Amino acid sequence: MSDSERPILIKKVKKVVGGGHHGGAWKVAYADFVTAMMAFFLLMWLINTTSPEQKAGIASYFSPANVAESSSGSGGILGGTGLNDDGAQSSGSPDTQEVVSPKSQDDPSDAAPATTKPDPLAQAKKKREDAAFESAAQSLRQSLQEMPELAELSKNIIVDQTPEGLRIQLVDQEGRALFADGATTPNSRGSLLLRATAKILRQLPNRITISGHTAANSDLIQSDSDWALSTARANSSRKVILGAGVPTDRIYQISGKANSEPLYPDDPTLPGNRRISILLLREAPVLPFNHSF
Repeated sequence: MSDSERPILIKKVKKVVGGGHHGGAWKVAYADFVTAMMAFFLLMWLINTTSPEQKAGIASYFSPANVAESSSGSGGILGGTGLNDDGAQSSGSPDTQEVVSPKSQDDPSDAAPATTKPDPLAQAKKKREDAAFESAAQSLRQSLQEMPELAELSKNIIVDQTPEGLRIQLVDQEGRALFADGATTPNSRGSLLLRATAKILRQLPNRITISGHTAANSDLIQSDSDWALSTARANSSRKVILGAGVPTDRIYQISGKANSEPLYPDDPTLPGNRRISILLLREAPVLPFNHSF
């Protein structure tokens, strides 16, 4: 048979388009997984950003509605609760009942105290006092540095601000006492410090309190002589301050505290516990007796 007489054979090949033996089902599963992960992380974010009150509200919204059981012995409609004044005056389950005191409804004294706003005038006055006290303290320190006779006494003075006012404490140091042993009047060193302090006291109008303190004995027992000695030293300090030009009506109080308020509580026998404490009070000065408006 010649080539022209041979039959022509046509071979058709079918191409299968798809994802192999799995097809496209894995895409659906992957999409569901990504959606679930997104919902999970969104839930975690909501849990971290909501407050406990909001969480409780969400939980109560999704919780099924039910009737709370009363713990009383009655199984009736009221469940053991009363409508009159003699009843328990509860409304439902004891876990959610609210008891209201009749006095709290009528007596305004039991109401929550209203928050008081700070007084601007009082705040401004306190700021002025603090500034004046700080200026006085700086002036006293500067005086101690500039005067040669006071430079060595700088360790005998402590200046600080307290809630009561500006406190200036003249304390004994080892070998540098302000009063001789058992004496009621200050020595030359103590008088010099008191006069230097009086120059600062004259700059401010505040009233002044003076307290005397003694150190404790080795047996730590307070004696009557300590009270008398501390009081006498406070009074003699008052006389030195008045003699340095401080008006008499500025002195508000003198007191002797013996060793009841040690400056060094860990060792009340230290010499530094013997001191004269001068306090400028945080208050307006009293008017003189003969003051006229």
